[in-house]
Amino acid sequence: MGRVKDKACIVTGAGSGIGRAIAIRLAEEGGNVLCVDINPDTAAATAQDIQTAGGTAAAFTADISQDHQVRAFVDHCVKTYGSLDILINNAGVNLPGVFHEATDDTIDKTLNINVKGTMYASRAAIPHMLRQGKGAIVNISSVNGLVSEPYLTVYSASKGAIVMLTRGIALDYAKQGIRCNCICPGWVDTPINYAHADLLGGIDKLYGSIDSFQPIGRPGEPREIAHLALFLASDEASFLTGSVIAADGGMTAQ
Repeated sequence: MGRVKDKACIVTGAGSGIGRAIAIRLAEEGGNVLCVDINPDTAAATAQDIQTAGGTAAAFTADISQDHQVRAFVDHCVKTYGSLDILINNAGVNLPGVFHEATDDTIDKTLNINVKGTMYASRAAIPHMLRQGKGAIVNISSVNGLVSEPYLTVYSASKGAIVMLTRGIALDYAKQGIRCNCICPGWVDTPINYAHADLLGGIDKLYGSIDSFQPIGRPGEPREIAHLALFLASDEASFLTGSVIAADGGMTAQ
């Protein structure tokens, strides 16, 4: 216990799925967690669950596609916890469909949240980390940032951008104590994937044949991704920066 003890952590998209699991896992290891989500009820629920378990957490409602809201939660974290040591850029959307039918709104929303939101949060956090001389950023991309699938062209483009953003930030700040790494989850059992599953015949059909594309033969669990995020955020990963790790049950090994 205590792998991130007393470190100030921001987790975006902390209200559900992988973000919720990461927020809880960081708190279990002693982190002071700001749970950021566009949904105030789910952000508050995650923070409350952490507090009930004896951890330290607060909730903040924000749309990460709006730079002023991003700066507000970064400032709130520093004011509340005295620093910003760990940033988990997890919030995102997946709006699947046939590419030539994608609306401007679908393209804009996907890029504004997945790409610009990750950029905004990193840009706002880095000056605080520079003043401290250290910090860890973990970006949650997707296996679809490495390989694509039917109906995910826009989503894949956005997640591929996060992979390259990770590498760029890592190189820019490697000598200044700031590490930036990226996780590319495979199919994990979270609501963000359900609309895509519907296009592929439904979640039951998909899970019944999941070993055809995810060799481990099952969907991942959010907590499995949270374990990896904790490691990358902790000092145990002090030699890792610019790494892009596929946590995909063997999908990209084929």
